[in-house]
Amino acid sequence: MLDKAAELIARRGFDGTSMRDIAAAVDMLPGSLYYHFASKEDLLLDIHERVVTSMTDQVRAALDGVTDPWARIEAAAVAHLQALLGSGSLVTIVSPNFPKDRDELNTRLKAHRNGYETLFHDLFAAVDLRPGTDRRLLRLQLLGALNWVPVWFNPKGKTTPAEIAQSFVRAIRLGCAPEAAAGAPGAGR
Repeated sequence: MLDKAAELIARRGFDGTSMRDIAAAVDMLPGSLYYHFASKEDLLLDIHERVVTSMTDQVRAALDGVTDPWARIEAAAVAHLQALLGSGSLVTIVSPNFPKDRDELNTRLKAHRNGYETLFHDLFAAVDLRPGTDRRLLRLQLLGALNWVPVWFNPKGKTTPAEIAQSFVRAIRLGCAPEAAAGAPGAGR
């Protein structure tokens, strides 16, 4: 039911999808859907929380045993991108384009996302950077680049999701790490 709801919301938008549409798509009476979710907003919150929790779990698993700060960012970036590309239509649910004019819903959706982004905040806090480098902007740059990949990614192309994520991290590292670290072995791999 949640997968079908996410698919419809991704295709038609939040406002363009009704609870009746979702119920019909899963061969359920609308009243039965309301038994599980009091509103369409509650349904979206549940979908969003599940997607964000799954992505958080995947990133944490990728970080397990990785100790080098830059290698941790790279592992997290790869896991993030693989999770996005593996989520199908659910990728739209975690996008920053939240329904307008719904302050409470927006606040709750952003809380899910911000909790997830804390992982990346902590990763960027641990790396050595050139003086004056804005860690927040680097983090947002990486996440923005990764989040855009599902728009243009070709699964039949030459470059794998891991290679794309590694390339993004390498570009950030080479541009922002202190001179000695940027030229260190493995920095340009």
